Amino acid sequence: MIHPVTDEVLERLWYAREEGKTSVIVTDLQLNGAAAAIDELVCSKMIRGSGETVELLPDGEERARGIVRRHRLAEILFTQVLDLELHEAEQSACEFEHMLAERVVDRVCAFLGHPPSCPHGKPIPNGSCCAIYSKKIEPLITRLVDLPLGASGNVVFITPRSVSRLNKLAAFGVVPGSNVRLIERKPSVVFACGHTSIAVEDEIGREIYVRPAV
Repeated sequence: MIHPVTDEVLERLWYAREEGKTSVIVTDLQLNGAAAAIDELVCSKMIRGSGETVELLPDGEERARGIVRRHRLAEILFTQVLDLELHEAEQSACEFEHMLAERVVDRVCAFLGHPPSCPHGKPIPNGSCCAIYSKKIEPLITRLVDLPLGASGNVVFITPRSVSRLNKLAAFGVVPGSNVRLIERKPSVVFACGHTSIAVEDEIGREIYVRPAV
């Protein structure tokens, strides 16, 4: 499949925005056919060109948001559900991002449990399905605190607010792939990891995402 170069330009501009850059030097895009793609995007008012630099306009930002969302959801799908290696998932995600309708993407997002970040730790842009959480599809991946009491699951990813939290959990063996079982929710979240019972604040329990045991 040949990737639409216009989408690649928009995607790279979004990544630059995440790094705090409002514009990008055209030569830094390093894409074959970038000049023609930029002309097309300028004409469609998705980007604005100013000399040798370009930046996203609202319509371009919206399209870029969708491309990045599809790509990062695909990485979760391929690594955590289909057990592909990350480099394989990355290649497939590059195809996935160009071809799914938004309604299908929302279904994938709901199926995965509305994950907040991709395997690289980058945020996944929210969709309309995230604002109105639907349980019509049982999430394959869910927060530890949302497990039924006594239920167990394997840790898929952790989204801590600080490195110290991540290190503390790792010291107890709570890392991706480890099995955990929810014991209590109140007054604090208590769960078992191996033979160890661990009590954490509710906020930390919401940062641990698991794949429920079948």
